[in-house]
Amino acid sequence: MKIYKTDEIKNIALLGSKGSGKTTLAESMLFECGVIKRRGNVAAGNTVSDYFPVEKEYGYSVFSTVFNAEFNGKKLNVIDCPGADDFVGNSYTALGVCDTGVIVVNTNYGVEVGTQNIFRTTAKLKKPVVFALNQIDGEKADYDNVIEQLHEHFGNKVVQVQYPIECGPGFHSMIDVLLMKKYEWGPDGGVPKVSEIPADQMEKAEELHNALVEKAAENDESLMEKYFDEGHLSEDEMREGIRKGMILRDLFPVFIVSAQKDMAVRRMMEFLGNVCPFVSDMPAPETINGEPVAPDANGPLSVFFFKTSVEPHIGEVSYFKVMSGTLKAGDDLDNVSRGGKERLAQIFTVCGQLRTPIEKMEAGDIGAAVKLKDVRTGNTLDAKGCEYQFDFIKYPAPKYIRAIRPLNESDSEKLMGILTRMHAEDPTWIVEQSKELKQTLVKGQGEFHLRTLKWRIENNEKLPIEFVECKVPYRETITKAARADYRHKKQSGGSGQFGEVHLIIEPYTEGMPEPDTYKFGNQEYKLNVRDKQEIPLDWGGKLVVYNCIVGGAIDARFIPAIVKGLMDRMEQGPLTGSYARDVRVMIYDGKMHPVDSNEISFRLAGRNAFSEAFRNANPKILEPVYDVEVLTTGDTMGDVMSDLTSRRGIIMGQDSENGIYKLSARVPLKEMSSYSTTLSSITGGRSSFSMQFNNYELVPGDVQEKLLKEYAATQQED
Repeated sequence: MKIYKTDEIKNIALLGSKGSGKTTLAESMLFECGVIKRRGNVAAGNTVSDYFPVEKEYGYSVFSTVFNAEFNGKKLNVIDCPGADDFVGNSYTALGVCDTGVIVVNTNYGVEVGTQNIFRTTAKLKKPVVFALNQIDGEKADYDNVIEQLHEHFGNKVVQVQYPIECGPGFHSMIDVLLMKKYEWGPDGGVPKVSEIPADQMEKAEELHNALVEKAAENDESLMEKYFDEGHLSEDEMREGIRKGMILRDLFPVFIVSAQKDMAVRRMMEFLGNVCPFVSDMPAPETINGEPVAPDANGPLSVFFFKTSVEPHIGEVSYFKVMSGTLKAGDDLDNVSRGGKERLAQIFTVCGQLRTPIEKMEAGDIGAAVKLKDVRTGNTLDAKGCEYQFDFIKYPAPKYIRAIRPLNESDSEKLMGILTRMHAEDPTWIVEQSKELKQTLVKGQGEFHLRTLKWRIENNEKLPIEFVECKVPYRETITKAARADYRHKKQSGGSGQFGEVHLIIEPYTEGMPEPDTYKFGNQEYKLNVRDKQEIPLDWGGKLVVYNCIVGGAIDARFIPAIVKGLMDRMEQGPLTGSYARDVRVMIYDGKMHPVDSNEISFRLAGRNAFSEAFRNANPKILEPVYDVEVLTTGDTMGDVMSDLTSRRGIIMGQDSENGIYKLSARVPLKEMSSYSTTLSSITGGRSSFSMQFNNYELVPGDVQEKLLKEYAATQQED
C-alpha cells in the first residue's frame, strides 16, 4: 500500500448534531473516493461507520469511526463522530488528533445547541472549521435562513463558497463562487454537469466571489497588495489565502451537500484535499512539559494512542497518531506513560472495521494496531532515547451518575474488569468505587450513554446487571456549642479498661477566635489551650482539636487515641452515617486509671463523648449544591426555568448569545438525578447542560426529617 508523506496527509473530524447526517455523508465520501462501490444507509445498518452491534440495535452512532481515503493524491484520514450529546467525548478525541473540523449542519433545522457546543470546542482547541450544510434538498430546508444564523452565531468570518439556485426538494443545481462555475445534477444525483454561471445569477455570484477574495487576501500581505493592485486573485492564490485564514480561524468556509443523493460531496472533498491545512501546516502539538513537537518524519519516533475499541472477532484495537518520526511494522517502543516495552508487530490503515496492513507510517498519519500487551488510551510510545509524552485530550465532566451492580453478587470482580476495559474504550465512562457511599458508581454524559454501557455488558459480555439510584454524599455538621462527657469502664478479670473524657464541641469557621470561656446551664468553663491540631478532611472541611487538659487529668500520650475516636465519628456521623465536617473540639477534662487506662479505652471514650455532644449541638445535614448551566432555545426557555425551580433550584441569571439562551442556576445534586433525560424530553433534544460542584448547604427542615427517617429504617433492617 502507498506510503504517504507528512505533507500529503490531512486529518479531518466529521462533527455535527444528532440527525445532521454525518454517517450518510461519510458513506458518500468513501464512495466518491472509490473505497466502497455502493453506499450503505443507516436504516439498513450497512454503513462503514456504524458497524458495532449496539449501533445497529439503536440506529445511531455510539463510537467514532476512523476511515481513510485517497483523493487527488492526498490521504484524508477522517474520524466520523457521533452527534448525540451523550457521546460528545468522541468529538474531543477526534479534534485532539485532527487538524480540521467539518461541522455538518442539517439545513432543515439550522444552527442547533449542539452546533454551538461543537464550535466552542473547536475554538478552545484552535482548530480550523468548515461548515457543510447537509440535506439541502430537505422539505424544510431554508438555506438563506441558515446562512443568517451562521453569521449571527459565528460572525462575519463565515464565508459562502457555494449557494443553491433552489433550496428544498427542488434542489438540483448550485453556484460555486470559488471556481465561478455552475454545478447541476439529475434527480438522483450522480456526476454533475459543470457549466458557466447563467446571466441571472452572475451579479449574486460576483458579489459572493468578491467577499471570498477579500477574506482570502486579508491573511497574506502580498495577496492583499495584489488584490488592491489588480482587483482579483488566481485560483491558487485564493486557495493559499483561504488556507491561511482557516489556520488563523479568521475564515470559516460554507459548503452545501445532499449526502443522501451524493450531490456536491465530491466538490467539498476537492476543497478538503486542495485547500484545508496539511498536518505540517498546523501549530506543533506540545508535550506535557510544554515542548512543541513538529510532525517531522525524520525526527525521533513518538506515537500517541488516542482510542481503544474491542471489536467482534478481533479483540482490542488500538488507534494511534504518529506524532514524530516514521513508524515501521515490528518496531519496539517504550511505553513512557505506563512503563515497559511494546512491539508493534503489525500496523494498519483503517477504514471502519476494515484494516489493511502497511509497512510504515510517517509523522502525522493515523493508524491502528491490534492485541497490544499493555497500551491504554492516552499512552505515548517512544523509540529508545526519545522522551516525548502527550496528554492533550481533555474530556468534559460527567452529567449523569448511577450505581451499578451485578444481579449475582459473585460477579462483582468480573464486572469491575469489564468496566475498566470499557473506560479504556470511552474515557467519558468513569468508574468509581465509593468507600463513602458503599457503591460502585458509573458516571457518563447522559442516560443514553449509560444505557449503551448496560446494553453492551448484558449483550456482549452476557453479564446481567442493574442500575440503582446512587446515594447522595451528604455531610453532617453542628450549629451550636454543646458539652458531653463519657466514661468507658470494663472489667473482666485481669487488666481492665478505663478512660473518661470531657469535651466541648462547636461549629468551626475559618478565622474564628481561639476558645476561651463557655457556659452551659449555670456552669462556666474557662479553657486554657495547651495544644492545637488542625486536621483537613479528605471529604472537605476540617476537624480542629484543642488539648485544654490541666493538672494531668489525662496523660498527653492518650490524646492521639482520643483524636482517633473523634475521627471515627467524623467518618460516620451520628445522624445518617455521612461524613461530618467543620467541627472543633476542646478536650478539657477527664480521668484515667494507673493500670486499666490504655489507648482503646480513650478512643472509645472520645468517640462516645463526641457522639453525645454532636446530638446536642443542633446537628444539621448538608447537601452538595451544583452550579448548573443550560443552553437552550428561546421557545423552551420557560419550560427549562420552571423545571429547574421545581428541583429546588435557584435561578442565578440568564443571558442570550446569538439566539441561544444560557440559564444559570444553583441546584442540589439530589434533584439532578435524571435531569439529562428530562431536559432532552422537554426541549426535544435541542438543549445541553453542564454542572460543576459549588459548595455544601444546609438541607431544608422537611428534607432533613425525611433523611433521618430513611436512615433509621435502614439501621433497623441491618
